[in-house]
Amino acid sequence: MTRNSRIRPQEDHWVPLSDLMTGLMMIFLLVAIVFMLQVKKNEAKIVEAQNRIREIATHYTDLRGQLYKELSEEFKDDLPKWRASIRPDLSIRFEEPNVQFDIGAATVKDAFKATLISFFPRYIKILRSPKYAEAIEEVRIEGHTSSLWKNLTPELAYYENMRLSQERARSVLMHVFGIQAIRDDETIRWIIARVTANGLSSARRLVTSEGTEDFIGSQRVEFRVRTAAEDQLSKILGALGR
Repeated sequence: MTRNSRIRPQEDHWVPLSDLMTGLMMIFLLVAIVFMLQVKKNEAKIVEAQNRIREIATHYTDLRGQLYKELSEEFKDDLPKWRASIRPDLSIRFEEPNVQFDIGAATVKDAFKATLISFFPRYIKILRSPKYAEAIEEVRIEGHTSSLWKNLTPELAYYENMRLSQERARSVLMHVFGIQAIRDDETIRWIIARVTANGLSSARRLVTSEGTEDFIGSQRVEFRVRTAAEDQLSKILGALGR
């Protein structure tokens, strides 16, 4: 057997191997191109999402500022006598528990009923005005308590206060639904679609300037507005994840 004949089988094997390497290189190149195109596409989606988020944030920040200003103007003369306050997060806090309920009870007292009769129709009228109505996702009636419950462990006290806070929020909801000034069909439909009652027990109790629990202040009812901004932002972030 000559030297050339011994070499040829090795050459025959080398040619297919080189073709295989060339094919692999082409595949790697195509994968790299696809990856780069996908990166560019994702970059464009991210930029678009960032711009949309910026637009939503600007719009709803302006809207919340306008709503806060309008609510403050509407109730500026009533808040001191109601022992209530309006905050930039659009929560309205009623801070006098002895006026609202008896200790451990969930029945709305007459004095607080009178406050709600004056407050709620005017409140809903502003929220339902054309510039705000579609932007409002939820109006939460929140019941809050302190952490105290006589002769119970902190855990059992939390459970009992959860029950109490939920019952109080529901009682307020039932009372405002019965106010004659909001009993037209269109207003009731809007309220049913958005107004909820929520008990939070002592989960959001207030503290004093010294950092200790404010037992009186923690027992409160709040009306809180949630705008549609959160849902719109969630949809954008969800689309980015796909």
